[in-house]
Amino acid sequence: MGSAYWGGRSVFITGHTGFKGAWLCLLLERLGAEAHGYALETPENYLFQRAGVSACLAGDARGDIRDTDAVAAAIAASGAEVVLHLAAQTVVRESYRAPRESFSVNVDGTLSVLEAARAAPAVHRVVVVTTDKVYRNNEWPWGYREIDHLGGDDPYSASKAACELATHSFAVSFPRDGFAIGSARAGNVIGGGDATPDALIPELIGAFAAGRPAALRRPRASRPWQHVLEPLSGYLSLAEALEPALHDSAWNFGPAAEDGLTVGALADRAAERWGGSARWIDEDDGGPHEAGLLMVDSSRARSELGWRPSLRVDEAIALTVDWEKRVRDGETPLDVTRSQIDHYLDKGVFA
Repeated sequence: MGSAYWGGRSVFITGHTGFKGAWLCLLLERLGAEAHGYALETPENYLFQRAGVSACLAGDARGDIRDTDAVAAAIAASGAEVVLHLAAQTVVRESYRAPRESFSVNVDGTLSVLEAARAAPAVHRVVVVTTDKVYRNNEWPWGYREIDHLGGDDPYSASKAACELATHSFAVSFPRDGFAIGSARAGNVIGGGDATPDALIPELIGAFAAGRPAALRRPRASRPWQHVLEPLSGYLSLAEALEPALHDSAWNFGPAAEDGLTVGALADRAAERWGGSARWIDEDDGGPHEAGLLMVDSSRARSELGWRPSLRVDEAIALTVDWEKRVRDGETPLDVTRSQIDHYLDKGVFA
């Protein structure tokens, strides 16, 4: 993959006001792309608002992704060639509180975006972002491959697996010359500025900064942690390679197998990086089911796309904690985010 592909290219992003979306907008800015966004408004404590990302965009629209006419109008106005669909209900516990809404947003919303993208003659490539939780979780100690069975016990995981099935059905049922759809599956991301409800990093940073112990629900659960820029580079790698020959394809973008950590182990390393009295306590509340052990195998992306992780887990933790410290020391969220993107690009990811 190379930055030359993205220079001057028009890109349409759904869910651009979310955590991943804000980082993606600023990454595309650094690559010289013209990014257009469509999403719901987010609270003022979200990175998109804190960093003033809207000013870095060529287009910034608000709306529900289930409103196909509105999505279609926004895509047409953008003139985008590439659509990156990130908008979703992403919080596991929220899916227990509102299961029908989670299914509606994640399945109906995806079909709405696909229908709108297919109707736009300028659009040639669509990447649908789902999650590593689309796999039927057998608590295996090895990574799931794209050919493994889809599933999901909690409503969030099931809704994203259903999203994958809907994407496949749409791709094979409604082909169009020169038009390709691919799905991207990545795991738990960390990075500066995360304010996602129920997420680990906001709890850790908020507690460390306040001088209280962080309360961890599932400290023994193991996850494939990666810095937010890693899957984003994967999505862009897929979009760049997504010729019609790869239509209706699925791709994992996960960290190295040895970088899987338990929640408690990641919290230990984050506390050490933060310093002082930073610590955590086990407050497993016996809440609803969540996966205990989960990893993905990214061999296909490595082999066919040339994509591979550039940050080990300790560097991902260091970047995350340092982002928060630098902002608290007076640097702006926008400047710190851009500097960390430059650090990442200096590794030759898009050379």
